[in-house]
Amino acid sequence: MSETPPNTLQYRFDGPEDAPVLILGPSLGTTWHMWDRQVPELTQQWRVFRFDLPGHGGAPAYPAGSVGDLSERLLATLDSLGVQRFGYAGCALGGALGIELALRHPERIASLALIAASPRFGTADEFRQRGVIVRTNGLDPIARTSPDRWFTTGFAAAQPAITEWAVQMVRTTDPGCYIAACEALASFDARSQLAGVAVPTLVLVGSDDQVTGPAEARTLVAGIPDARLAVVPGASHLVPVEQPAAVTDLLVRHFSTAWQPAYDSTTGQMAIVAAPVKPVLAAAPAPQPTPIAEIAPAVVPMQTLGRPDPYEAGIKVRREVLGDAHVDRALAQADDFSGDFQEFITRYAWGEIWDRPGLDRRSRSCVTLTALVAGGHLDELAFHVRAALRNGLTPDEIKEVLLQAAVYCGVPAANSAFRVAQKVIREETTPQE
Repeated sequence: MSETPPNTLQYRFDGPEDAPVLILGPSLGTTWHMWDRQVPELTQQWRVFRFDLPGHGGAPAYPAGSVGDLSERLLATLDSLGVQRFGYAGCALGGALGIELALRHPERIASLALIAASPRFGTADEFRQRGVIVRTNGLDPIARTSPDRWFTTGFAAAQPAITEWAVQMVRTTDPGCYIAACEALASFDARSQLAGVAVPTLVLVGSDDQVTGPAEARTLVAGIPDARLAVVPGASHLVPVEQPAAVTDLLVRHFSTAWQPAYDSTTGQMAIVAAPVKPVLAAAPAPQPTPIAEIAPAVVPMQTLGRPDPYEAGIKVRREVLGDAHVDRALAQADDFSGDFQEFITRYAWGEIWDRPGLDRRSRSCVTLTALVAGGHLDELAFHVRAALRNGLTPDEIKEVLLQAAVYCGVPAANSAFRVAQKVIREETTPQE
């Protein structure tokens, strides 16, 4: 076990000290114990390094709000231990971390396995909504529904002890760190960068995974130049727990045959070795081009002001605060008559004002809610209540804002605002069964 400063991760080693290091990265809401049944066989060849995400498994609660931040903490931990080169296998969020490491620090990774992973996990809205639920209700609703996301129905029914272990694992996670990890997944998007993953890669997925299933796995295989696909039958999202023997066998074969040699520090080059024998895995489909469409603003950039056009910053902030679904709907409804207005509010309201550093987004939400109550703009109030929840305000804090508004904006205005906010909060904070 480790003593953990804020910039590192809680970790443990298993296996011989002189063996090459193989890192196992956990999924959101789990601990390093999700890999317990892989360790005995893996430690016959490797020194296995496992770590806990911040606030998971009793680790200190130092939230990390991006996958990049997690990767830097992992590397800082490894640097402190003198570990420079390693194999890496990660599940779900742990897989995102593996992609980040392969893209940003390819010289550190000898071989990669991505399990139940994706270049983009659902939508940003989905994970920010989960953060709202946790902030409002705690982790219990997420914990109770975790077995439905992680395991097949048959496995959950046949293994009640493991199912209960999964529930308790989530319940004991620090809520703030869980919310930060949701934010990390919300902002993670490596779809356009997969060709930059230049290490031998195994993509492994459960056939019944409803979270990041075979479709996401095939996207990874199509985009990563040296990737192989393995589909494990009868398994859902937490496939290392549900099918431990199959996962262990696949990992052993992959890391035994696809361990890329280190760079030669004297020449800056890497030794060329014969192509490894590929394990018998499901054949990957031929790579297909993935069309990517972008809507570019038609207005000339604001070069005359001597600074960058704030449109790009504005659309990013607008999506983060209001959600992709709302923004996509607004842009899709724009036409020749209203399109200029959409660009105007994106550029000035979101790129100029909401992106200023003087107030954080919680404070800006408080100001916005009060102004909307004062003006009687109830339609706008509804989606800004949603935005306030996404920006970190709790329902109790929103209530306090509306009570304050009742004093200074008038009771009738606040009465209407409470009706709108109550409806939105019920919709946004009710866990989906």
